[in-house]
Amino acid sequence: MTENIKTISLAFGNGIFELSIPEKNMSSIILPSESEIKEDPFSLVKKALENPIKSKRLSEIVNPDSKVAIIVSDITRPTPTGKILPPLLEELYLGGAKAENITIVFALGLHRNQTEEECRHLVGEEIYEKIRCIQHDRKRCRYLGETSFGTPVEVFEEVVDSDVIISTGTVEFHYYAGYGGGGKSILPGVSSEESILSFHSFYSKLFEGDPLSGRADSPARQNIEEAARIAGLDFILNVVINSKKEIVAAVAGDFIEAHRKGAEHVDAMYKVPVEPADAVIVSCGGFPKDINLYQAIKSLEHAIPAVKEGGSIILVAECAEGIGNKVYECWNRECRGPEEAVERFKKCFEFGGHKAAIVGRAAKEFKLYLVSKLPDAESEKAFFTPVKSIEEALGKVFSENSDAKVHIMPEGGWTLPVKRQRRL
Repeated sequence: MTENIKTISLAFGNGIFELSIPEKNMSSIILPSESEIKEDPFSLVKKALENPIKSKRLSEIVNPDSKVAIIVSDITRPTPTGKILPPLLEELYLGGAKAENITIVFALGLHRNQTEEECRHLVGEEIYEKIRCIQHDRKRCRYLGETSFGTPVEVFEEVVDSDVIISTGTVEFHYYAGYGGGGKSILPGVSSEESILSFHSFYSKLFEGDPLSGRADSPARQNIEEAARIAGLDFILNVVINSKKEIVAAVAGDFIEAHRKGAEHVDAMYKVPVEPADAVIVSCGGFPKDINLYQAIKSLEHAIPAVKEGGSIILVAECAEGIGNKVYECWNRECRGPEEAVERFKKCFEFGGHKAAIVGRAAKEFKLYLVSKLPDAESEKAFFTPVKSIEEALGKVFSENSDAKVHIMPEGGWTLPVKRQRRL
């Protein structure tokens, strides 16, 4: 009897991997339910600003004398800042705010300073020439207090000295903060190095608990929001984007309530209820989400709820630029196995080392296979079994269980499977 074969295309860098799998082994294709674009970005954002959540309109908050700080994402984030700012500035001008009293602050966190060209590109030429644009300086921060988690709140003085603080950004899944957006632009966005490292080090205490991605009730998010309140964050304007980086929703107003509404939009599109299978094949969705292993690990994390304990995860990630982080590379080289990486992270937080610990934790529970352009030795050091093709990995899975059921995740960087709740 001839076996029916299913062929599925999976993104790999800027190219495609064709996957062939027996239909009898297919469990499901886990795909997001992305919203249709019904309005242009300007209208979507303008509508959100006219209908803020649990807040007055910005035009009612500002006056002609108001010093306004607008915090925006840096070049490492997908936020379409250039499309957000025009309706935001229009709303501020409606309230009498003057261009000369407005400062746009690029939130760098621990990232590098941007070039002038990058700054211009992010906000747009016209706004860059009209509005003062500066970059967050970790050395020019002022101590404002401490969160209940012991994180010092030290915020960039240009933000602190403003009368009205506005935060912009994108609401998307985040491995630690649950979601991007909201108060995250304050901590870690425009905080001191000490504050940022204190915030991130807290992850080592939460690391072995339930996954934090897609959770708004975690201690990490609480820590962020305590810091934002201490800093006096007045208003947020956040957007939700699809996998093409198009704005599909916008929320504005209170930095907690509006953020939660944005998270609801993200959940509706990208959380997918599943029954765990014996194995999952996950593609990051191609470039840039699989540009290096450091970035690709997000898709590995997302895949975990879709596979049974002791099952297999096959990560499809080109990794054209290698490991992608020197600290992560160093931990891979120094840790002799998954257990060591996990134990080291619990004792000593080091940014970049957390990726080694994340993979180490997964490798203790699942069989990890990697289809990439990394040298085999690099894959092995990172606790993966290197394979040349998806079929090779599936061959290993089926050699143990010929009837194994397999989920396929073509957009692992965006999609978050969640275990389906059983009805009583």
